[in-house]
Amino acid sequence: MGLLSRRNLLAFALRNRNVVAEGRPSRVSFVYPKSLSLCTPQTSKQNEELTIKEISGFLKQSNWQSLMESSNIPKKLNPEVVRSVLQHNRVSDPKRLLHFFDWSASLMGVPQNQYSFSILAIALCNSRLFSHANGILERMVGTRKPPLEILDSIVTFYVECGGSNVVVFEILVNAYRKVGMLNEAASVFLGIKNDEFLPTLVFCNSLLKDLAKCNRMELFWKVYDRMLEAKMSPDVYTYSTVINAHCKVGNVEEGRKVLFGMEEKGCSPNMVTYNVVIGGLCKRGAVDEALELKNLMAGKGLVPDAYTYSILVDGFCKQKRSEEAKSILEEMFGMGLHPDHFTYTALVDGFMKQGKVEDALRIKDEMVAHGVSLTLVTYNVLVGGFCKVGEMTKARALMNEMSVMGIKPDTYTYNSLISGYYKKKNMVEACQLLLEMKKWNLAPTVFTYGVIINGLCHCGDLQAANGVLEQMIAGGLKPNAVLFSTLIKGHVQQSRFDEAITILKGMKEKGVLPDIFCYNSLIIGLCKAKKMKDANNFLNEMIERGLKPNEYTYGAFIDGYAKVGNMQLAYGYFIEMLGWGMAPNDIICSALIDGHFKDGNVTGALSAFRLLLGQGIIPDIQTYSVLIHGLSTNGKIEEAMEVLSEVLDKGLVPDVFTYTSLISGFCKQGDLDRAFQLYDEMCQKGITPNIVTYNSLINGLCKSGDMERARELFDGISRKGLSMNAVTYATIIDGYCKSGNLAEAFQLMDEMPSRGVPPDRFIYCALVDGCCKAGNTEKALSLFHEMVQKGFASTSSFNALIDGFSKSGKLVEANQLFEDMVDKHVTPDDVTYTILINSHCKAGLMKEAEKLFLEIKKRNLKPNILTYTLLLRGYNNIGSRDKMFALFDEMVTAGIDPDEVINGMLERIPLISEAANTEAIFNRN
Repeated sequence: MGLLSRRNLLAFALRNRNVVAEGRPSRVSFVYPKSLSLCTPQTSKQNEELTIKEISGFLKQSNWQSLMESSNIPKKLNPEVVRSVLQHNRVSDPKRLLHFFDWSASLMGVPQNQYSFSILAIALCNSRLFSHANGILERMVGTRKPPLEILDSIVTFYVECGGSNVVVFEILVNAYRKVGMLNEAASVFLGIKNDEFLPTLVFCNSLLKDLAKCNRMELFWKVYDRMLEAKMSPDVYTYSTVINAHCKVGNVEEGRKVLFGMEEKGCSPNMVTYNVVIGGLCKRGAVDEALELKNLMAGKGLVPDAYTYSILVDGFCKQKRSEEAKSILEEMFGMGLHPDHFTYTALVDGFMKQGKVEDALRIKDEMVAHGVSLTLVTYNVLVGGFCKVGEMTKARALMNEMSVMGIKPDTYTYNSLISGYYKKKNMVEACQLLLEMKKWNLAPTVFTYGVIINGLCHCGDLQAANGVLEQMIAGGLKPNAVLFSTLIKGHVQQSRFDEAITILKGMKEKGVLPDIFCYNSLIIGLCKAKKMKDANNFLNEMIERGLKPNEYTYGAFIDGYAKVGNMQLAYGYFIEMLGWGMAPNDIICSALIDGHFKDGNVTGALSAFRLLLGQGIIPDIQTYSVLIHGLSTNGKIEEAMEVLSEVLDKGLVPDVFTYTSLISGFCKQGDLDRAFQLYDEMCQKGITPNIVTYNSLINGLCKSGDMERARELFDGISRKGLSMNAVTYATIIDGYCKSGNLAEAFQLMDEMPSRGVPPDRFIYCALVDGCCKAGNTEKALSLFHEMVQKGFASTSSFNALIDGFSKSGKLVEANQLFEDMVDKHVTPDDVTYTILINSHCKAGLMKEAEKLFLEIKKRNLKPNILTYTLLLRGYNNIGSRDKMFALFDEMVTAGIDPDEVINGMLERIPLISEAANTEAIFNRN
């Protein structure tokens, strides 16, 4: 250990506290270390100078190391002594100084002084020993001292020690650059204030290139500006790098300006410079400009190389202009250049993405014919392309070809195939490929599992989907929120809300936080199922987690509340959505308008539509169609036609839904002429009517009694390439039944199974009703038993049969059917009771009629004016005036206004006798 100053010794003593006050000895007396001796600062300095002189003397000898090791020099070494020795001997043999530097460091066991590094690096550079200087500066950088502090020490000693080679500064910057410390390298470069100390242009170009490559663009421009400030003259490589920097951030126009400005500054662009700009233009999609630049380049005597053509081919392919790319490839051959696998693969990819499969395969064959080996990338492009167009057999054949060629498929290959089979809904094959991947020791990615899980969810195999998720987790892969969102959506679509909620709550345990898509999947499903309370609970939970509802969240609530008839809340969510600055999409607008219409609130629907216009939202044809449909359905057909005129004035094209809504509206009003005018108009405009259009027209014709024309339209449906559905058959069968042509109705019913349309409850109801009206109650009952066996029995079918028996005077059978109806848990409605009350009143069985009337009230059904009319008539027939007037008072109290029939019945009572009145009523009926 070297000598310590008196101050250091005193500090050492105070730290150890071995001396007590007043000079009295403590229990443990202070003992100076053996290697230390008390000396004055002057003595210490003299001793140090002697040591430096002694070492300097030894360094002049070739055997300096052995001389020093045999002396007490090793004990006298410290970082400051080493620095002084290096400074005193800087003009000596720098290699010997380097050896001494390393030797002393091994003996001291403490880091060298940073000034020693600086002195030695400068000395080595002065002697042009650059590789040794580089090693020293790399070690200096490794000390992790602040870069500017290191720079300052080198600048200081360069000036003091008479440095003669500024390359030391370049080596310092390079020491940082080589190890990827680009921020530090740029910091040192920018910290050099003396222009003479700056690195060479060649080095500056390398630094700029590295900064651009690592996206340190802010530092890039600072370094470039410093170069210009130092009056460095950029060369073609500098300009190429600057152009590349502009192109990299998409600023191709600036890159072009630099390119065209180079020549004005006396620097001619080379092929690399042009290629950089051409590449930038191609990336931006400006392939025509890129091609022009290639031609300009040729005009300046620069011959485009294979790279120029390759980037042009790739650029044109990415713009889906593969035919032109093929022409560029042919030009390339004409120039004596040979495309590589990159160029061919780009062209194959271009043709595949344009769906030109045969062209892609021809390029592949051409590639092989020219001796260019197919690579894994080329095969992946082909396999992926075939999978996207659903050509799975060809994709599999290519995979087999890969094996023959000795090219092993990778994860991308399998992902493409799995995605392809998923799109074809062949999850058995997709899952088989997942197993095959593992056999090849290929690790499935999150994407792989995501496709499988998504496919299984779409197929409804939720158990398998859950199993794949567990398999994925067991394999060490962490599922993301997208996967969980898929699973939640899959369970929701099958109305398995409890399982969906369990998945959402279990996400946190698996280290994944639910995102807006997870919550939306659940909320949308709950709203569709009209579970609005549950949906609101998850909305609140979502907001508590800091997630903001988006358009889809609001859309779900608007649609949900509209469907449950709560338009006030639906409208409230709509206003809140607008308040957040969210623009509602067509589906939301349509849901809001449609909800008001279904609620019977035409004014509300029109107000909502006007609000959209006031918000600057331009409705599309879908929104207009909903408006037209709502107006038509609510009997506002003329207003609907006005909206159609507005649609046409705005240049929008009505679709089949628009026209069908209007046709249906006119048919319901019995205006078949205008309905068929619209039908002809849509056909002339090239809008193909659908089965709903024909169903509406057939329904209108049937209601008007024009069965001949209805049948003609019905028979023409199949010739137009459309298939009749159950509604089509039900409409025309009901028409035949109502017109009394049961034979034709039954014939149509018999042909339905052969057309792939099984008769449904509406068909049976129409036939039962037809048979009853024709008085054929036996056939009606037979059909009814068929309905019961098929599970078609409904309130309307019972009503039709009860009415048939009642009108045939078979009251016992009608009552029996009523009892059967209750036994089969089919709920009677007000129509059921009105039919039975009518038949009992006609039979004079008023007590039974009264019981049925009381039962209506018990079931919370509201008697209508027809029910009251029948009972009043019944009481009138039996001359029970008191009950008649009491029932009349009850009717008025219930808010039902008497009509002409009831008023006429009551007006006649005082004028004639009770018997005569009864007779008059019967005669009137």
